[in-house]
Amino acid sequence: MWKQFSLVFFLLFGCYVGVNSHPQPLKHLTNELEVHAPASEVWEAFRNLGILRLAAQQNLIQSFQVLKGDGGVGTVVKIIFIPGNSSYTERFIEVDTKRRLEVAQGLKGDYLAIGCSVQIVTFEMVEKSQNSSIIKAGIAYAVKKGFEAKNPRPNIQLVAALSQLLKNFVEN
Repeated sequence: MWKQFSLVFFLLFGCYVGVNSHPQPLKHLTNELEVHAPASEVWEAFRNLGILRLAAQQNLIQSFQVLKGDGGVGTVVKIIFIPGNSSYTERFIEVDTKRRLEVAQGLKGDYLAIGCSVQIVTFEMVEKSQNSSIIKAGIAYAVKKGFEAKNPRPNIQLVAALSQLLKNFVEN
């Protein structure tokens, strides 16, 4: 009887803690870039790892390695930055072709290695007009407890550079 009571108590307590614990709020960094091309064209160039292939060809990153998947949800990619001494691994958690949206969660490296507990990168291609769109890119992140004073903040520059690279590719 006592064992059953203990089990029920711990299950209820665990549910209570899970429901009433508030994770740290995410901070957001954003970048928007207008492109003189339809959002569907921009998405086609971006999706299925297209932006990473383009970034490696243009030496924006050293290389990338697909650890799992084919560019859809669940794909895990390791990105090696120039000069090659650091890397970042992410998993695609949402790929929505209809909304032209990709969301990736950082798993290892980059700012996760120096104090961020969460790093989520989003890219969305939004139709502005028939021949114009906006690349909305962003990073959402949270800082680990104990690292607040160091204020580790992801750098939006690579995300902005990827957007610019995509814009140049599609417009030319």
